Amino acid sequence: IAQELKAGADVPTFFDDDNTPFAEPRDWGTLIHLLNDDYAILGRTPKQPESAARWLFDRLDTARSAVGAVPALGQLDTPVRDRLASALEPEAAALWAWLAETVSSWSVGDTVVIEFARGGPDGEAMPLAAPYGYGYALSELSAGILERSSILYVWVTPEESRRRNRERARPGRDGDASILHHGVPEAVMLGEYGSDDLPWLIEQGGGDSVVVETDGGPRKIPAAMFDNRIDHTSFLRADPDEWPAADVGVLHTELRSAFDRLAGS
Repeated sequence: IAQELKAGADVPTFFDDDNTPFAEPRDWGTLIHLLNDDYAILGRTPKQPESAARWLFDRLDTARSAVGAVPALGQLDTPVRDRLASALEPEAAALWAWLAETVSSWSVGDTVVIEFARGGPDGEAMPLAAPYGYGYALSELSAGILERSSILYVWVTPEESRRRNRERARPGRDGDASILHHGVPEAVMLGEYGSDDLPWLIEQGGGDSVVVETDGGPRKIPAAMFDNRIDHTSFLRADPDEWPAADVGVLHTELRSAFDRLAGS
């Protein structure tokens, strides 16, 4: 969306350019409310919209409103919104189709894995102030998610995370469209992932949980750390036939240890 607006010389939304953080920091909460929406329709077959692009615009504006941010896409001039919808319809349609297939395939008893990364500016003191950090993000998750959740934290220092980000990144579409080879701009790594509050939150929770502040009061969520400060996972970006057996064994051992701690909490 931001790139299409920029291409049309319109006022950018979400990002000023491809190398800067969110223009509206509360969009960290916007993303969480999109997760809430997806979780709420698990097991259903959603009705196909007449326009997938306009469905996407409405989703984003509704999620933005939920965190007190301006629903900017609804405020675009009609010609701009029409041009944007036309340009993004194929990608939005593919997104809708993937989401519809995913949520409709869910059955009672299935495990749902929700993955996201959060942080704050480099050098920031704990606790991180909203809308940064895991404390804020977890507090925006729906009650339906939180009451069934436990947290597996993949622990990497911000410094090591920046090093791996530079190492894995590939330029262009091959990187941006891949969970294995995408790269995050250094300004974003320092400004939004430069500090990490989850180790602090787990420590405050007694070492085995995180206390999440919700509208209904504090909720204690079981938590365990998988210590990945010494890299146990980067080899997974290679073809599985090339994975060293010893590395696979160590990874299984470390993950089992973390999951055993969660199961016992």
